[in-house]
Amino acid sequence: MAKTLEMTFETELGKETKLSVDSPKEPIDPAAVKAVMEQIIAVNAFDGNGGDLVSAKGARLIERNVTDYELV
Repeated sequence: MAKTLEMTFETELGKETKLSVDSPKEPIDPAAVKAVMEQIIAVNAFDGNGGDLVSAKGARLIERNVTDYELV
């Protein structure tokens, strides 16, 4: 099962942008995730879709199951 931590930020133009991390360390510590998100904003590490990142809106852990089928 593939897992991804998806962090959602708000940009200075009021748009949302997402940053994903594959195979995050578990268990997820929400306080640590928020601290990292605030640090990303503080150092202006990424340019969002609508300008600079200005706030952390949320984070979620996504689990994905993939089943491959052999075509006969």
